[in-house]
Amino acid sequence: MTPRPTADPTIGERIQARRMLRGWSIRHAASRAGISHATWSRIERGRQAADNRFMLADVAAALECSPAELAGTVVPAADRAALAAHAAVHGIRQALIDIDLTEPPSVPAPPIAELARTLALADELRQACDYAGAARLTAGLLRGLHAAATGADRQPAVRMLVSAAFIASSVLRNLGHPADAWLGAERCRDAASAAGDPVLQGYADYARAGAANSCGSFDRAVTLASRAIDELHGHSGGAEVVGSLQLLCAHATRSPDDSRAWTAEAAALAERTGETTTLGLYFGPTNVGIWRIGIEVDRDDPGRAAETARGTELGAIPAGFRQVFYYADTGRALARLRKDREAIRFLLTAERIAPQHVHTSAVVQETTRSLLERARRQAGGSELRGLCERMRVA
Repeated sequence: MTPRPTADPTIGERIQARRMLRGWSIRHAASRAGISHATWSRIERGRQAADNRFMLADVAAALECSPAELAGTVVPAADRAALAAHAAVHGIRQALIDIDLTEPPSVPAPPIAELARTLALADELRQACDYAGAARLTAGLLRGLHAAATGADRQPAVRMLVSAAFIASSVLRNLGHPADAWLGAERCRDAASAAGDPVLQGYADYARAGAANSCGSFDRAVTLASRAIDELHGHSGGAEVVGSLQLLCAHATRSPDDSRAWTAEAAALAERTGETTTLGLYFGPTNVGIWRIGIEVDRDDPGRAAETARGTELGAIPAGFRQVFYYADTGRALARLRKDREAIRFLLTAERIAPQHVHTSAVVQETTRSLLERARRQAGGSELRGLCERMRVA
């Protein structure tokens, strides 16, 4: 009997519905995913959070769908900014399709100085996790730069188009549209190739690998990033891009030994570069620590993640789009350690820094749901109930 869908189904309910539509038993589906049938059953029943991206990808592969389809994060109706950001996705997608550098532009080119100001504002908004604000500017910015790239300002316009497409890919990925993020990353690569700059090409490959990682194509992400590292070997000025690519390899690989090796390489490089702001990547010792927290949580080592968080000083990175990962992933680690009050405090801080990001994050939603599942009436109090209400977790 197919379960009756709720108004706002959880990940577990989506998994159960897809399994039953195929007529599969839990044992059969679990064997396809390479996990125990007990684990699959607990996830379906909401007794275990599906907040590990590797497990979610394995379950999605077993059910022949994407992780995003299972996550299906609903934007809370009260979060008008997040709703506005999602409303802008279609326009960005259309712009990315239209800005083929081998085709003529569809709009006249604005002055290059005006485009530069808009680009700077869009990136400022993205780094502050104001995806609605960045998204409102992005489609028009992409079209304007595409037009400028056909005229006398071709070289600066093409280089700026690399950054604009990177912003588009980043915003789309963080709003839960990984396939559209891949399209943005491909346009980023096209522009970087036209610019003929190896460092920008590595930057574009970082966007491509990040989009592949978000799609659950982990092996592809490692292949793209590691190849880009090799291609940047010997090029001056690319250390920050190489370090960021190393961190992405550490995040995407399924091998714990390889992950530790990539992270160690990035950490050693960060000691040499120090804290940087190159290309808005903020590569340096602090960012290595932030990446480590998320990597360790998804490696099922929440104790080490929490220890890493205690040793990571955030002051070196003012950008909200990195700080939110520190607080959200540390909150996930603390929830796994059943330090629920601390976990709630970290998740609320993440929400305060970047509400649009937190409200559209499937793993944060699952962590919040798991906290609610085991909370006694007094645990968490009004703060947890308020967070659950804002995230539509019931």
